Amino acid sequence: MAIQSKYSNTQVETIIAELLAVLAKHDAPTDLSLMVLGNCVTDLLERKVPAEARQAVAEQFAKALAQSVKG
Repeated sequence: MAIQSKYSNTQVETIIAELLAVLAKHDAPTDLSLMVLGNCVTDLLERKVPAEARQAVAEQFAKALAQSVKG
């Protein structure tokens, strides 16, 4: 069963397009882009997720990321 998001595809795609446009504006190569996005994730975890839940949320995020690129 597919997971249903509380966010619309349009909302998600719009934010993705804006983030990618910023990276393109700065001509950020792939390694820099990944580093910046990773730092953004870390910042969000530290500011928005309670300390006692951070490790679990980070692990869930990493697992979802790994699943998204499986061939």
